[in-house]
This record gives sequence, C-alpha cells and structure tokens, in this order.
Amino acid sequence: MKISDQVALAAKNLSRRKGRTALTVIGVVVGTCAVIVMISLGIAQNKAYDEMLQSWGDLTQIQVYGGNMGMAVSIGGVTTSSSSSEQPAKLDDALIKVFRSMDHVVAATPYYEGYNLQGRVSAGMNDRYQISGLYNLYGIDPAAMEPMGFTLTDGTWLSDSATYPKDTLPVLVGPYTGYNFEDTRRSPSSSKRYRWQGMTDANGNELPPFVDVNKDDMTLTLSNGDAENPKEMTWKLQVVGTMAMDEKNYWTQGGIVLRLKDMKMLMKESADLLNTKYDENAEYQNVYVKVDEIENVDAVNEAIKEYGLSTYSMSDTRKEMQKQVARNQMMLGGLAAISLFVAALNIANTMTMAIYERTREIGVMKVLGCELKNIRQMFLIESGFIGFIGGVAGALLSWLVSLVLNNLMLLAGLLMGLLQSLGIQANLDLSFLMNGGMTSSGTMSEIPPWLILAALAFATGIGILSGIAPANRAVKISALEAIRHE
Repeated sequence: MKISDQVALAAKNLSRRKGRTALTVIGVVVGTCAVIVMISLGIAQNKAYDEMLQSWGDLTQIQVYGGNMGMAVSIGGVTTSSSSSEQPAKLDDALIKVFRSMDHVVAATPYYEGYNLQGRVSAGMNDRYQISGLYNLYGIDPAAMEPMGFTLTDGTWLSDSATYPKDTLPVLVGPYTGYNFEDTRRSPSSSKRYRWQGMTDANGNELPPFVDVNKDDMTLTLSNGDAENPKEMTWKLQVVGTMAMDEKNYWTQGGIVLRLKDMKMLMKESADLLNTKYDENAEYQNVYVKVDEIENVDAVNEAIKEYGLSTYSMSDTRKEMQKQVARNQMMLGGLAAISLFVAALNIANTMTMAIYERTREIGVMKVLGCELKNIRQMFLIESGFIGFIGGVAGALLSWLVSLVLNNLMLLAGLLMGLLQSLGIQANLDLSFLMNGGMTSSGTMSEIPPWLILAALAFATGIGILSGIAPANRAVKISALEAIRHE
C-alpha cells in the first residue's frame, strides 16, 4: 500500500468520526496553545530584561577588580563575583595586554577618576569661571574608546602618538561640560553663580554655559591645598573632540577625558606636590574589558577569573534574571504540559475505540494480504494527523492570544470608551501586567517562527506516540476472529 493511499485512508477514517475527532483535537489545541503562549511570554520578558539592562550598562563589558594604584579610585564599584585563587595575579599593564590577546576581547582599559586630585579647571579673565575640584576628570586608554562603543559628535579621538605643545594636555569633553563651571565672582548663595543645561532667563530663552569649552581657553591647575605654603602646577587644556552622550556612561555628559599616560602624569605630579609617595608599578584598581558578543562574555569572564581576580558584568545580572524567567516558564509550562498529557490520553483512547469499531476491517485487510506494517502505519498516520491538526489550530489560537496580550492597553481603552458611552464609569489599570514584561516595541508576547515549527513537530510527535500502543494492538488481532467480529 502506497503512503499516499494510507494518508487518504487515514483522512477518510477521521472524517467518518467528526465529533470524536474534533473533541480529541481540541485537547491538543489547548495544550499546544498553552505551551506556545507560556514560552512566548518568557521570550518577551527576557528581551525586556535585556533592553532594561542595556540601558543600565553595557552587557558586553566586564569590570575587573585589582588592588590600589597610586591615587586611583573605583568608579561604579558594585557587587563582584569572588575568585577562587588565594593569590590573585597583579592587575598591571602586562596582564591587561594578556586580556587584549584573549579571544573575543576587542578592548581593555583602566578607568581613572580625579577624585583624589586637588585642583581646579578654570577659564575666563583672571580665572573667573572655575570647576572646583577635579572630580569630572577621567583617564582612559585612547585606543580603547572607539572599540568600547564611544562616539564623537565632532573632532578627533585622543592619540598617544600625537604631539602637543609643552604643558598642554589634549582632552575630550562632553556636550554639557561647560555647565560645570561656576562664576566665582558671584556669591555661593547666588543663583547667578551657577548654570545648568536647560536653564532659561526671564524671557524663557535658554542660557548658554559660562564657558564654551570648544572655543575658550581652559587651564588645569594642581595644588597642594596648603594655604600657608601654596604650590601649584598648571597645564593648558586643548579640546580635540566632543563625545556623544552615552546614557550607560554618565561621565560622557559633562566629563573631561585625558589620555591614560597624561592622567598618570597628573597623579605623579600631585603626589610630588603633596609630598607623598606614588608607586608607578602599583596595580590598577579597575579595568574594563569589552567583549565582541553577549554570548562570549561568560567564556571571557571565566578566563579572567582564572587569574584569581574578581569580576562583575551586567551579564551576571542578566543570567539571574533569565534563571527567574526560566523558573516561571517551567512552572507555567508544567501546567500546559498537563493539558498535552491529557490530550495524549484522549488520542490513545480515540484510536483504541477506532480499533474496536474497525476490527472486521482489520481482519479483511489481513486476509487480503495487507502487510502488518501497513496496518500499523495507517493508525499511526491517523494519530499523527490528530496531533498535527491540533498543533496548527493551537498555533493559530496562540497567535490570536499573543495579539490580544500585545494590544491589551488599546483594547482596555476601547472597552473603557464603550462603557463610558453607556454611562458606566470604569477604570482599568493594567500596569501590573506590563511591569517587567513589555519590550521597547510594546509587546508582552513574542512568537518567533522556530517556536511555531517546534510546536507543530511536538504536537505531531505527541499524536504519533499516543497511537503506538493502539497500532500495536491492531496488528495483533487474529484475522479469523476479526472477520467473525460483528
């Protein structure tokens, strides 16, 4: 018997028992729909978490922690993962070079902040406008900035190979660096001493900063902070480029970025002014490593930990969130799987009933010389048909449910408008459903093509597996007893 004949016969047999077949298919539809919807909610939630974490920080960036380096201070130090080594490797230039040579690493650089540097940045006649303190001063490896995802709105990147006049420091500035300056001729209690981005005058016109960092001369001054015996050193700042603001790195908004070697030089000069010791060979306190893709972060992270160092990345938080979503999916998916198990029992029951009803037909087929494998295949095709039809209907129903979930706010608005038109006051708050589970595109449920294909294959497989026992029962029936069966 040809496979096409078996398929046609299976379809004919199922159509003869439309009511029973429909009821059996409904069980598969419910189970398939439940599984697809549960998984689609998890997919959307994972995507929403990724988008949220991406707004907090770079998912492909790893922060590595070492010992102290001169006056370097940690920026953004948060929970770190503990290392297993009792004597970690020294986090110095040599080790950073090793990091850069690792597979999938695109850049690695220390980040320095100027919190411990005493001094100021000044501009204007007689240094009228000043940034008190060097808190917004940062030192970064110039070669790492562009690979790490930073961009410029104008100008050029810093370069270690470029030459500049004596006592001149090349810098990058943020779009709002000028608003860090204060007018020192004004009283500290005067509102006119400060300007901030978005500040307007009495006519509503936006006020520019006191200093145009791209045009005005600026001077960086280091001091020892001693009023009785003051000592100072000064450098002219030459702005070579303006950074685009990056929400994941707050300092790109109003920071001043120097070359790493210039920051080290300032730290050494500051130590000399303060008569303190500066160890040029001390290890770095923070190093940031940039990985090419999210899926490679774990491998790089583990490779760094083998040096006994502690690390942190947003990927660690991402994994914890994914575990939480997976647990929720397993719980809800388990409930959905129960309905599929019940559907499998219904298919087995339907096929068993079909055998009893077609016992005489089976006997005739055996007497006519039909092979046992053809009889078995006929029943397996019928049970597979039930699973496949239920899978298709379940996929369509899940798409409809997903459409409703993704338009809950719109539907709620339409419902409220309808109720109000009828004179009924109602307030539907669906924010509790949206929190933590909606992507930037406004979706709560995402059904990718692979999920539909997997669901169809799974439903069909359930149908075939459920039909194995009844099919084996059919081939064991005696031909003579089957013919005499009424």
